[in-house]
Amino acid sequence: QVQLVESGGGLVQAGGSLRLSCAASGSIFSINDMGWYRQAPGKLRELVAGVTRAASTNYADSVKGRFTISRDNAKNTVYLQMNNLKPEDTAVYYCNANVKRYGDIRYSDYWGQGTQVTVSS
Repeated sequence: QVQLVESGGGLVQAGGSLRLSCAASGSIFSINDMGWYRQAPGKLRELVAGVTRAASTNYADSVKGRFTISRDNAKNTVYLQMNNLKPEDTAVYYCNANVKRYGDIRYSDYWGQGTQVTVSS
């Protein structure tokens, strides 16, 4: 099995910063894309940022210039540095990884349990 464990969420004032981390563990042969999604109350889950194994990145328009995604392939870990946070960034943030386990033929998507980010005005 594969587990994704997130950390780093919390409560912060508008304009502040937080850094989220997500470590993947288990029977991992290879990880393709990794990313962060978020879901606010009453809204659909949306992509915040993604990073390929080769470190190419993409961002939602709403976070460009404020958030930075990065990964450490040796540690199977993805990070999300969030600066200049706004109240509208308040949501549960989920880590996602596209993983091939030992013995698997194809990659499959795995999700973390989610971490709450709350930005007060």
